[in-house]
Amino acid sequence: MTDPGQPRLFLSPPHMGGGERARVAAAFASNYIAPLGPQVDAFEADFSGYTGIPHCLAVSSGTAAMHLALRCLGVKPGDVVLAASLTFIGSVGPAAQLGAEPAFVDSDPATWNMDPDLLARALDHFAAQGRRVAAVIPTDLYGQCADYARLLEVCAPFAVPVVADCAESVGARFGEGHGAGDGSRHAGAWPGLAASIFSFNGNKILTTSGGGMLASADAGLVAHARKLSQQAREPAAHYEHAELGYNYRLSNILAAIGLGQLELVEARVAKRRRIFGWYRELLGGLPGIAFMPEAATGRANRWLTVMLLDEDEFGAGPEAVRLALEAHNIESRPLWKPMHLQPVFAGRRMFGGAVAEGLFRRGLCLPSGTAMERADVERVAGIIAETGRRAKAQG
Repeated sequence: MTDPGQPRLFLSPPHMGGGERARVAAAFASNYIAPLGPQVDAFEADFSGYTGIPHCLAVSSGTAAMHLALRCLGVKPGDVVLAASLTFIGSVGPAAQLGAEPAFVDSDPATWNMDPDLLARALDHFAAQGRRVAAVIPTDLYGQCADYARLLEVCAPFAVPVVADCAESVGARFGEGHGAGDGSRHAGAWPGLAASIFSFNGNKILTTSGGGMLASADAGLVAHARKLSQQAREPAAHYEHAELGYNYRLSNILAAIGLGQLELVEARVAKRRRIFGWYRELLGGLPGIAFMPEAATGRANRWLTVMLLDEDEFGAGPEAVRLALEAHNIESRPLWKPMHLQPVFAGRRMFGGAVAEGLFRRGLCLPSGTAMERADVERVAGIIAETGRRAKAQG
């Protein structure tokens, strides 16, 4: 039974900064209410400036961005698309919808992201079969950049394009120094990536309520995606269509929210990292508790704080902790269920699997919203610690 006396603490709720309201009012005043308009143009330009990715296309979701990227790369029925197994289905659903065969690659235990060595094995496997791998999709899991440099190196002999799923990693960085101005780059901006996709869903660090961005250094790819996102209309006074497209453009009103949110990204990332630090301080010394590691190759945005529980050592497993938190009106969530375990992908080829399965079995995502203060984290941590103590006492 949920405790009604405590305010609900959500996993990752939207956090408005105040400037969004004025920008939305300006959009209303301009009467650009439908998709397209000055706010969309400005959001694309500002997001390009912030990330360093030259060409950006604002669309209705991260999934739509992935669909457009794969379509523009020529993914077709009979192709193989290799993706990280430990991810959200939006990473790989579009590949299947285009008729390709998704196949999955396990996580590197040191980073939880796609294992480059297993990717190499997968590419060799399909090359030996004479199968075309049309794309590789690594996921920046929970806001930690995949090892773009190593993955691109592995893919280069096979001439396979890499599409970075950066849905969770706005504000994260990859490369030398891990900070702006020190040789690192924003998530998805690494040279050689065919495209990168971002999500602005309501639970993300930067939200437009619903929305996404397709970003690439390839001007032609983004231009084609832009056409497809507007029902593939040809440049004629009447409605002329030589190919089928989609209704994928971002609303001008939502882009106005995005413009306001973009001003706050660095502060929001700093706060998420601070929240992670509080959790680690309060819980890291308890037996059986560990946290998602930070890769040596970058700076994670810590979109969600993710904890691993060893039930034998801690006394309680992740589901017991989740239910205990829910009883106190606190939302938490298991890790992504690996794609190779999803019924919709039953029988698909998986390279490895034990790492992703183990993380799913032991992991729990903790409340990480940027409006949280230390007292909120102490409330969560106290319930977690007490749950372990009681379970041990009863065991």
